[in-house]
Formats: sequence, C-alpha cells, structure tokens
Amino acid sequence: MSGVIPPAQPPPEPPAPVRPVPFWRWRRNPLRRRTDRLESWTALVLLLTVPLLGLAAMYAVGDTAHRHYRAEADRQHATRHLVTAALVHDAPRHPEPGSEEARETRYPVTVRLTAPDGGTRTGRTEVPPGLSEGDTVRVWVAADGTITDPPMPPEEVRSRALGWALLTFLTVALTGVAAFAATVLALRRRNLAAWDLKWAETAPRWTISP
Repeated sequence: MSGVIPPAQPPPEPPAPVRPVPFWRWRRNPLRRRTDRLESWTALVLLLTVPLLGLAAMYAVGDTAHRHYRAEADRQHATRHLVTAALVHDAPRHPEPGSEEARETRYPVTVRLTAPDGGTRTGRTEVPPGLSEGDTVRVWVAADGTITDPPMPPEEVRSRALGWALLTFLTVALTGVAAFAATVLALRRRNLAAWDLKWAETAPRWTISP
C-alpha cells in the first residue's frame, strides 16, 4: 500500500577482515616463490645466530677491554703519587658561602709542591673556594712532578669495559639487520627482474593485431 513506511532492515554485515596467514612463506601454496623460502631461511638463520654471535663478541671484547683498563689503572697507581701542595695565592671566594653550590664549586689556583724526585714544582689545580695563600691540599702528580688526574678507580674500569661490550653487541645486531635488509633488497630486485622477463614473454599475446 502506498505511503506505508517499510520496516527497518538490519544493516548489512561488514565483510570479514582478511587475516594474514602466519608463516605463509613456510607453507606450500602456489604463490610461494623460491625467493620467499630463501628470505624466510635467511631471517631464521640470522635470528638464531646474531644473538649468539653478539653475546660471544660482547664477552670477548668486554674481557679484553677490562684487562686493558685494569693494566692501565695498575700502571697509573705505580707511577702517580699523592703529595701535599701549598697555595701560592688566595683562592676566589664563592658569592654564597656555605651553600650547596659553594661546596661543589672548585676554582683553579697555582700551587707549589715537592716532586717525587725531591725538586720543587708549581702547577695549577682546582681547590674549594675561600682557601688562603699557604693552605695545603692533596694532589696527584706524575713521576716528573706534573699535576695529573688520580689513578683510574675500579668503577671506571668496569664502566669502560661494559661500554665497549654493549657497543660490540649493538654493532653485531645492527650488522645482522643490515645483512637481512640487503638480502631482502637483492631478492626483491631478482623478483622484479623475473617479473619483467615473464611479462616480456606474455605481453605479445595481449597485442591486438591490426
């Protein structure tokens, strides 16, 4: 009957989403190419070998670096000496004496010291603010009497060795990623070349003769 509104119809069901087939390169199907199998095997081999190679290289480099820096620290302990030095002039005063910043601030001043060979030397070192001329501080000196840094502590030895170990593992991992990317690029270029060859064989069949 005209003028009658038909009952509402349910909306059409949306199409089922296309779900990717897991590990499709490992399954037998007509779309799988030889290059697909080669790409999947390359990924599997790299996934298994790169972590093992990375850990082995990480341990080897870390152990070598630790022994190197440990020997360097021992050499520094044998050749550097802690001596007493006297200020040649007053150190600058901090504008906020007693503050947290003042306790952490250091000013470079000239000091006079007695070298390990018995001679008198002068040099510059950093001291807390407010010290007066003649006040003494402890400084590290090399065998020739020059002021130098303190010997490398064990914490720094471990930190440097760990840094080299982590850098080595990261290098191996990035090398594996780069190798996989280069393999995929080469295989895709091969696929495109094969596609061009097949199209060159098939295209004449689609040509319409006049």
